[in-house]
Amino acid sequence: MTQQNLEKYLWGAATALRGTIDAGDYKQYIFPLLFFKRICDVYDEEFEKALEESDGDLEYAAFAENHHFIVPENAHWNTVRETTTNVGIAIQDAMRAIEKANPETLYGIFGDASWTNKNRLSDETLTNLIEHYSQHKLNLENVPDDQLGNAYEYLIKEFADDSGHTAAEFYTNRTVVKLMTMIMDPQPGESVYDPTCGSGGLLLNCALHLRDEGKEYRTLKLYGQEINLITSAIARMNMFMHGIEEFSIVRGDTLAQPAFLENDTLKTFNVILANPPYSIKAWDQKAFTNDAFGRNLWGTPPQGCADYAFQQHIQKSLDGNNGRSISLWPHGILFRDSEAQMRSKMIEEDLVECVIGLGPNLFYNSPMEACLLITKTNKSKEKQGKVLIINALKEVKQEKNIAFLEQKHIDTIFNAYKDFKNIDDFAKIVSIEEILENKGSLNIAQFLSNVDTSKPVLSVNDAISDWKKQSKTLEKSMNELFEILD
Repeated sequence: MTQQNLEKYLWGAATALRGTIDAGDYKQYIFPLLFFKRICDVYDEEFEKALEESDGDLEYAAFAENHHFIVPENAHWNTVRETTTNVGIAIQDAMRAIEKANPETLYGIFGDASWTNKNRLSDETLTNLIEHYSQHKLNLENVPDDQLGNAYEYLIKEFADDSGHTAAEFYTNRTVVKLMTMIMDPQPGESVYDPTCGSGGLLLNCALHLRDEGKEYRTLKLYGQEINLITSAIARMNMFMHGIEEFSIVRGDTLAQPAFLENDTLKTFNVILANPPYSIKAWDQKAFTNDAFGRNLWGTPPQGCADYAFQQHIQKSLDGNNGRSISLWPHGILFRDSEAQMRSKMIEEDLVECVIGLGPNLFYNSPMEACLLITKTNKSKEKQGKVLIINALKEVKQEKNIAFLEQKHIDTIFNAYKDFKNIDDFAKIVSIEEILENKGSLNIAQFLSNVDTSKPVLSVNDAISDWKKQSKTLEKSMNELFEILD
């Protein structure tokens, strides 16, 4: 199949659910079913290959050493396909049996979807889904990892489009992800961490970035934590679908119970990329005041906004020698008075390397303007005592209610970051002393104008005159409309 045909085929299962369940719930069923099919088809492919190598030795072909994952005979896709009643129970039992047979790699990966609720998914609906996916073999020969991985990312994007406001919980704009990955520039053998990993896009792109550069990406150590069960399962499936097996993604609350520890303290990483949930109110502020892991480096954030709790967790989790982080936030994190003291301490410690203001609509289903906050534990000598401010609000492509970065936008922003020099109306190097004189505010408008100087600016008199003319035109058209209505 071509990439387009594969995507159409995979998305066809979701269209079969329209009207049956809410669009936001598609991912709970489609992703696990797709992964179930992939595992079984690859298992059959490996079985046939081992059978050829052993001159038809069935016992040898079934050895675990010949397979990525074990699929018990009674848990195979074909067994479920033969089931005509209580199909949901058959699917659920098969998935749990596969998880049990592969406890170290697949435990809990199929999530907790309610397969047995016939009011939501009847036997007929589930049978149709199974038959839809049974049309093609999803083994490695027919659908290589790269192709299936790209199609899986396509599905994640489609589910985000259908999910409304909840999309931001599991999806980060992939053009922004690309920019973040380029800036962090992970290297072979390094550790990469995302404390709020969603569907795993930021982690995954670090590996794909290395692969595209022709570097050894399999030695990259990927770590992620995600609070939502189905989203953490999607992230793990995402890795496997792309052929990446060296990773650790844990379900859990990063602020309340960080998953990655060494000697009773936080594990540290070379690279951290994050798009944390912004301005959350439901978090344990009291516990953070006396945090057992010492994450309150600069203070305790207000109850109504945990942004700097995540930012301090990120900073505490960075390697002391070459740790670097990039996090996607709304612009408020740069200048809110309630966080001025914490922000000032972060700047005083010379941790902030760069701030990049991005345009609106880059958060999924939100018109807010986004920004990138980049920190380093050990800034190069020429950058010490300085912060690069980049105003890239206009470097964005707007389409209806969404936005994305074109390659030219990504290149412009990345080159400005890499060059670390003043660029008229676009980039400015500011001393930390200048920033601290104004409550540690990193508000981009203080340093770089957002006014489009290419457009002529009206004088006050001209603006008033123009307004009066338009008012008369509006009054005339309204009178004409009232005459027609009368």
